[in-house]
Amino acid sequence: MGINAKTLKETQDLMLKKLKGLVPEVEIKAKSELVFEINELKREMNAVILGHNYMESALFHTVPDHVGDSLGLSRIAARAEGDIIVFCGVEFMAETAKILNPNKTVLLPATKAGCSLAESITGEDVRKLRAKYPGLPVVTYVNCSAEVKAETDICCTSSNAVDVVKSLNSEQIIFLPDEYLAKNVAIETGMTLTTESNDTLDKKADTKSQIIAWHGKCEVHEQFTVSDIVNIKKQYPNTLVVTHPESHPDVVAASDFSSGTSKMIDFVKKTEADHYLILTECSMGDNIIAENPEKDILRMCSIRCPHMNQITLEGVLHSLRHNEKEIFVDKDIQVRAKKSVDRMLEIG
Repeated sequence: MGINAKTLKETQDLMLKKLKGLVPEVEIKAKSELVFEINELKREMNAVILGHNYMESALFHTVPDHVGDSLGLSRIAARAEGDIIVFCGVEFMAETAKILNPNKTVLLPATKAGCSLAESITGEDVRKLRAKYPGLPVVTYVNCSAEVKAETDICCTSSNAVDVVKSLNSEQIIFLPDEYLAKNVAIETGMTLTTESNDTLDKKADTKSQIIAWHGKCEVHEQFTVSDIVNIKKQYPNTLVVTHPESHPDVVAASDFSSGTSKMIDFVKKTEADHYLILTECSMGDNIIAENPEKDILRMCSIRCPHMNQITLEGVLHSLRHNEKEIFVDKDIQVRAKKSVDRMLEIG
């Protein structure tokens, strides 16, 4: 991945070829200088740049050495050999990299890049749930803080959540913090669901097969509706709709395919359709377009993650120049959190 060019002109030409139609040419020319300088500095500092699938196209297709979803980037972070890891994603992702590779310097190229899901729950919340439902295994979506990971039994990503839940062989589990992902997992595994915001375990539910969910939601994916799909299908009948499982279960049910970001990308690559509608963060839709120029991917997304958008080429350059923002994780939290993340990685 990334642009391996020896001159500024080569960098600009490669960017124009890759990003034509997605990024204005005048912007490409301006950003090519940033890209060239970042790549030069990266080599000098023996740094590895990781880019999440939600990064803006001008960054995603130029400076990362590796791109992918949370699961894939976690695996890469664990074995990264550079002296510095620059994580182009949100803060919980950079924390996960530090948990898995604690001896490396991990940089987040933004002053703050949070996540509505990560901010919806704390370690104290998890401890209270454990006290309320003693003995139940706790599955925590990787979109959470290191403190929360330290209080859980096993983490999961959107792409392996079902496999993680099945691996526990438990009649009841606590699934945190994404309510919609928990519901979609419950549907796929045939379990019932109780949301903890109800403040009680549903005694009428089949407690032999139950997921107890938190009330967190992704502020991007909760905005998609079934009406969005219906309206597009009316205009473009032969459209395959690809959805992220952080979306409402009704939206997932109305879609043709739903999974984590990397599996969404693979689905578009491996299928043939007249049109595609990608219901997830807009930058990822742009990145799929860049990788599949021969396919008609409808550019109707208007929802961008305000946190992911904090990561810019300017920020990456500043991060490398000034060794900012360095990520630190308390040693005790790091050790306990690593156990839950390692268990997730073992599932695949």
